[in-house]
Amino acid sequence: MATKTLDERIVKTPGVCGGKPRVDGRRITVQNVVIWHDRLGWSADEIASEYDLELADIYAALAYYFAHQSALDEAIAQGDAFVREMR
Repeated sequence: MATKTLDERIVKTPGVCGGKPRVDGRRITVQNVVIWHDRLGWSADEIASEYDLELADIYAALAYYFAHQSALDEAIAQGDAFVREMR
């Protein structure tokens, strides 16, 4: 199996997960990883184990988040607002 580089681990595909950045080959978004890690306090190992991902996938998602933090924080805030409104 060929080793993926970090920039090959996170993809954006129109029509998949709303076009949000996600782990390649999975429907796990960068936002999911950030919420699990930052808000729920899960370690990278816990996330990788729970969702059968490679640690490199988790670190690539977190690196992507820090490179695009303001846009992703805004998307997370919009999702939170939507949930509050629906309640």
